[in-house]
Amino acid sequence: MSVTVNGLDELKKLAGSDLGTSEWIEVTQERINTFADATGDHQWIHVDPEKAAAGPFGAPIAHGYLTLSLFIPLFTELLDVQGVTTKVNYGLNKVRFPSPVKVGSRIRLVAKLTDAEEVPGGVQVTVDGAIEIEGGAKPAAVLQSLSRFYA
Repeated sequence: MSVTVNGLDELKKLAGSDLGTSEWIEVTQERINTFADATGDHQWIHVDPEKAAAGPFGAPIAHGYLTLSLFIPLFTELLDVQGVTTKVNYGLNKVRFPSPVKVGSRIRLVAKLTDAEEVPGGVQVTVDGAIEIEGGAKPAAVLQSLSRFYA
């Protein structure tokens, strides 16, 4: 389910609102390998299924930063801001990776828009998010993200 707002005034009114939960997406070995190729991080725990099966997690795991990068497509599934010219990822205040994402796992985002404040020419929103692992006791990532939207 997506929350849709039109313009900065409507966006500001979302402060304190739950944005809901995204759909599940699967983290495949192909996605992990593609991320490894893009970043140059080919550590065996991510890209060598045979060696990783004998490792501490019993399977290859996604890079923490791969999990973090999936925040954006999951977030845009939850919030659609129309009537703006530019949308910018402004950064993170905090991020932690409490649990690894094993290959073949499904993840989703649960998010709350905790703050919306004016910045020159736009609005900056703060989103508290948890990337959950299907069936997992702990989330894969917990984070506080900042995004800016400009008129």
